Amino acid sequence: MDIYTIIFLALAVFIFLRLRNVLGQRTGTERPPFDRATARDVAPGVPDSNVVQMPGSVIDQTTSAPTADVIPPTDRWKGLAEPGTPLAHGLDAVVAQDSSFDPRHFLTGARGAYEMIVLAFANGDRHALKDLLSSEVFESFDAVIKDREKNEQKTETRFVSIDKAELTSAEVRDRAAQLTVRFVSQMISVTRDKTGAIVDGNPEKVTDITDVWTFARDITSRDPNWKLVGTGSVQ
Repeated sequence: MDIYTIIFLALAVFIFLRLRNVLGQRTGTERPPFDRATARDVAPGVPDSNVVQMPGSVIDQTTSAPTADVIPPTDRWKGLAEPGTPLAHGLDAVVAQDSSFDPRHFLTGARGAYEMIVLAFANGDRHALKDLLSSEVFESFDAVIKDREKNEQKTETRFVSIDKAELTSAEVRDRAAQLTVRFVSQMISVTRDKTGAIVDGNPEKVTDITDVWTFARDITSRDPNWKLVGTGSVQ
């Protein structure tokens, strides 16, 4: 060998030893690589990508909210329900079956769902409604949409404000948690025929609306989404 070959061999051995020191050696006890796709399939509480998730229906597990055992019973539902009331007992029953449930996050999601459903109904958006309604409620909404289509009518609805969203009842029936929310809102709504003539409502009038809606979720399911299962209104 000539002197240059010897120099290059020495450099190669030096670089190899340096890399070995920096990167380490496999010992057979390393953790396997993290498979994000597999983790998504098996992680509880992760909804399917085709399902619209009600905002706020799942607690952010990165937060450090105090557990139910740490919060005194008298303060547990402070601002939501008075201690000892049927609503407080109902919330206790839901949490006993689903420890991740947070009614405050639920109400945030319910407000968003309320607006989405009202606007989707006005626009006749069946695709959006199917993801948010139970089959029975969807059928009743769809019947009204079909009637409007038959009469060639269109409804225009605009929210002015959602002034209140408060829990009025909570319970667990079989495997389902059911929560009823009273919404107080202001909106403008008008229905027109095919010529544009008004057949119902007033495009210049703000109307006070009070709706009482019930949402439900199978608490034994990994699906964290709630669906509207009952509607009512207060005149």
